Amino acid sequence: MTDKITALVTGANKGIGFEVARQLGTQGHEVWLGCRNAALGEEAAMSLRDKGIEARAVTLDVTDSASIKAAAARVLDESGKLDVLVNNAGISIGAPPRLSEENIADMQAMFDVNTFGPVRVTQAFLPLLRQAQGARIVMLSSGLGSLADATDMAGLYWNVGFAGYCASKTALNMLTVKLAKELLPEGIKVNAADPGFTATDLNGHTGHRHVGQAAKVVVDLAMLGFMGPTAGFFHDGHAGQSRNRW
Repeated sequence: MTDKITALVTGANKGIGFEVARQLGTQGHEVWLGCRNAALGEEAAMSLRDKGIEARAVTLDVTDSASIKAAAARVLDESGKLDVLVNNAGISIGAPPRLSEENIADMQAMFDVNTFGPVRVTQAFLPLLRQAQGARIVMLSSGLGSLADATDMAGLYWNVGFAGYCASKTALNMLTVKLAKELLPEGIKVNAADPGFTATDLNGHTGHRHVGQAAKVVVDLAMLGFMGPTAGFFHDGHAGQSRNRW
């Protein structure tokens, strides 16, 4: 078993996931990059190793239970435990203005990745997280998943469409709370992070924030101390700056 603090980030070959892995690596973490495409994952891991970060790629498709199981077995074999799990992988399909026009198959695909994906990965890696002292789980959510924000007629999100995507993140928020309550007696903290409107492939790089800003809240939650919060929804900070707008 490695003495290093180990972290796994899903969807980590690019965007926010890659930046989270980079920032954790600069903090001394041994980082695993969970990626669907093995070649792209290895390329990303190599670029981090070139910066002096201990990084390895592992093939992991959050919609494929066999892939997840194999990834967990490899991390167990090579690291022996997992201190941090960042469920970052996510997708958005289409831009329908109204729910009445949204394709059900597209909605199902988004739920499969954005909602059920983190559950599959967390369930498979829980035995490794339990081998660590005070493990941390971070879910990549979105302000678009906040019911409070969505129902604020004077807020930014009142006229936003993307019903399927938003609902997949709302469901993820509920699962975050349920998991946090379940794991509280074991000292495992579970929180959701809202990275904000960040320029990534997910939105055609139209976001006004850069990945460095978005990753910071995720890394903060991944490195919470003993007195840190759990079952929270955070944006740009965790010390007294919780959105608390589930």
